[in-house]
Amino acid sequence: MDQEVHMHLRKLRRLSFTACVGAIAVLTAACGSSSTSGPSATVPSELTVNSFDVNFTVMATLKNLHTAGSGLVGVILPDTTSSVRYVNFDAPYLKKAFQAAGYSDSEFKIDNAQGNDATELAQAQADITQGAKVLIMDPLDSTVGTQIQQAAAAKGVKVISYDRATFTGNKTYYVSFNNVNVGKLIGQGFLDCVKAWNVSNPQVFTLNGGEDTDPNAIDFAKGYNSVVWGDSVPQETIGKSANGLTLVGDEVAPGWDNTKGQTIFQQKYTANPKINATIEANDGLANAVVTVLKQKGVGAGKIPTVGQDATLQGIENILQGYQCGTVYKAVYLEAQAAVALATILRAGLEPPSALVNGTTAPASGKPGNTQPAVLLTPLWVDKSKVASTVIKDNFVDKNALCQAVTQKVCTDNGIT
Repeated sequence: MDQEVHMHLRKLRRLSFTACVGAIAVLTAACGSSSTSGPSATVPSELTVNSFDVNFTVMATLKNLHTAGSGLVGVILPDTTSSVRYVNFDAPYLKKAFQAAGYSDSEFKIDNAQGNDATELAQAQADITQGAKVLIMDPLDSTVGTQIQQAAAAKGVKVISYDRATFTGNKTYYVSFNNVNVGKLIGQGFLDCVKAWNVSNPQVFTLNGGEDTDPNAIDFAKGYNSVVWGDSVPQETIGKSANGLTLVGDEVAPGWDNTKGQTIFQQKYTANPKINATIEANDGLANAVVTVLKQKGVGAGKIPTVGQDATLQGIENILQGYQCGTVYKAVYLEAQAAVALATILRAGLEPPSALVNGTTAPASGKPGNTQPAVLLTPLWVDKSKVASTVIKDNFVDKNALCQAVTQKVCTDNGIT
């Protein structure tokens, strides 16, 4: 009798244990396990598009998000020739942002395509093969941007189009400065300079950036054309008059090529020496124009030029009176925004609207979709603001600048 009772008791214990295990399994499936299914961190509530600073302060608050995610973040920069920024600023700032957010060197990878579409695509494919969860790419053109987006989407890899937009896919994030506003700053800076330099009967020549390959160039032009001529268009009609100005030429430097831009302006200025005011899409093209003007014996403060990127050469031209100003786009802000967004996506979370604060869309008539965007705020820098912006931020090397323009010029402009 006792043996029969013991057998029943053992059977009841086995049934109870099985039921408990089953209950635990059901609860785990319903509620999820913090160690195996999904991120265990949330996006810091204070993270916005305005959170980033020169000290990379906010990046440390993303360490929990980094820990919650897994996999490689691949970064592909486009070239070393269209702007010095990619080598001098983007690459080191991106690395600093990753490290500040808690990434080890094996968890991110930064490459440069050296101006070659096939190389850029191959680098993206290699990152995907190595297990990238997120790609940050600055596409050389829309073709390779689309190819990379499609390759990434096929493997479930999230894509951030960095500095140049890609308009394919259901959600290709874009991180840059507000490009139309960049153009508006160029346009207003130009108008202010024409007045300040007392340009009489302004005959304007415009040298646009690489509108043949870069959708950003179209937005820049829309911005400055809307301010100067009242038309939000990529290229303006020759003979247009507004604000007391007359447009005598409007050309595109293919692929942002400064050498080609210099040739274009040299030919136009030789054919029409009445040109006495110019609009350029960036500092490299402004310097191409300045080079021609110097060769023609035109002195400082005579024919306005404008630009963007706040390059060392651009700041030199500003302080020496050959360029009115430049749009400063602090790359350290852009790099942090891209890494912050990548870290959120890598953790499987949805980025907040305080960070993804806008959208970007293809030009009218162009293929593609409107995409979510992180749009940072650019600044106009003229002679009076050099010391308080690009020098204060160490964006431009003070020693190199003052050696080029003389220490007296630096001192006269508050750069000490």
